[in-house]
Amino acid sequence: MQENATRSIIHLDMDTFFVSVERLLDSTLNGKPVIVGGGHRGVVAACSYETRAYGVHSAMPMKTALQLCPEALVIAGDMQNYSHYSKLITEIIRSESPLFEKASVDEFYLDVSGMDKYFGCYEWGKELRKKIISESGLPISMGLSQNKMVSKVATGEAKPNNTRQILPGTEIAFLDPMPVHKIPMIGKKTSELLRSMGVKKVETLRQIPKKLMEYTFGKNGIVMWQRAQGIDHTPITPYSEQKSISTESTFHDDSMDVKQMKAVLVAMIEKLAHKLREQNRLTSNISIKIRYSNFDTESKQKKISYTASDKTLIRYGKELFDQLYTRRMMLRLIGVRLSGLVHGNYQINLFDDTEEYIQLYQALDKIRHKHGLESIVRGNTIGLDKRLRRDENWFGA
Repeated sequence: MQENATRSIIHLDMDTFFVSVERLLDSTLNGKPVIVGGGHRGVVAACSYETRAYGVHSAMPMKTALQLCPEALVIAGDMQNYSHYSKLITEIIRSESPLFEKASVDEFYLDVSGMDKYFGCYEWGKELRKKIISESGLPISMGLSQNKMVSKVATGEAKPNNTRQILPGTEIAFLDPMPVHKIPMIGKKTSELLRSMGVKKVETLRQIPKKLMEYTFGKNGIVMWQRAQGIDHTPITPYSEQKSISTESTFHDDSMDVKQMKAVLVAMIEKLAHKLREQNRLTSNISIKIRYSNFDTESKQKKISYTASDKTLIRYGKELFDQLYTRRMMLRLIGVRLSGLVHGNYQINLFDDTEEYIQLYQALDKIRHKHGLESIVRGNTIGLDKRLRRDENWFGA
């Protein structure tokens, strides 16, 4: 724990963020079981505490959720509203915090190390939380400890709409009584495997020899063992809206074939969307660039609601291309850039996509992760590299 001794890390997490935004906009929803998500063929994007009591959780098929809680009120959801409030809260934190990380659309880490010399980190954090609640109208919970992992768990224990501080040296006593799934990174399958080994509580996990954990789970076993000891050296990644990923394709021969150019555009967007989901990220801005045969270059961008959905990004990409390509001249290059990236649990647009579409994304991502990006493509893009594209460059910032 010595390496973390001088750190003070605050974790802030909006309580049932999507539901809270809906309740802010419609107070008649207060106290009622609410599900935000798609229709009967869709999935649950978010749910209120009232529905969680029935076993409903995010990413659950809507049909199953309504069987568990038939009286739930289903709201289609509006990512534009959620993006607005996410950005509002980000700006409040940016104005107050010297160093922060935006872990997702509704989750933040702040490094306030050294601030206790002047204000007291816990009191400062509570004042910031009050400001967020006052200016946004939304509930938010807070945890404070020496590292990101313990602070995140503390926030979970503080919910709903409260705060929790774990003093230095009390991390083990705090974690020991908890079920192992409370440790971030221990998902359902790992938790079930640990239970089959007789490991139900963090205290038992902490007492397992480190070598045995490594033998059983590999490198992840070492990390799990460390976290059971309350150890986490993960640094704060400073938030920057400038982070982006992009790709460009230069055609083998200059072209005016709009159908083929759009096929190239779709293929590039699919690859970028896959990279987003692989990195557990979302984008809030898409930009399309074209270069004519005379080297004139034009670009157009659009701010969008946070997403990593192929379908959503392809729709916006095609719209921007149609707005850009107005001259009847040959093109030599097309580029796509996704920016305003944040880490996010909502890896796909849970409002627009059905359960079948989401399962398709997951299957395609699994194949591409195992066999490479080119391992599976749309039928109308097969052979494009030979017929149309000369080279493709990838960029990340």
